[in-house]
Amino acid sequence: MKDRLKPLVFLLVGAALLPLQFATTLFHFRMGRAKAARARGDKGAISIELALAVIALVFIAGLVVFALVALKDKVVTKVNQDPKYTGGAGAPAGS
Repeated sequence: MKDRLKPLVFLLVGAALLPLQFATTLFHFRMGRAKAARARGDKGAISIELALAVIALVFIAGLVVFALVALKDKVVTKVNQDPKYTGGAGAPAGS
């Protein structure tokens, strides 16, 4: 059973990270186009491609922040439910 769960976990984690993979691929694509525009000397295309690359970077940063906030919420609920952690809702009143 454990041998079957390992590939399933990797597939689920991979599916969860698809938006991040898409955003990094988009960023690399935009940077490649900016380098090509620089080689051609097209200043207008350079500024457009760099602006789109910045948008992709902001999207990546947003995904990372969303993941961290989700992790924080999960940990906070776990701490509040478990009495062995001090400060949680289930902790004894004297400690």
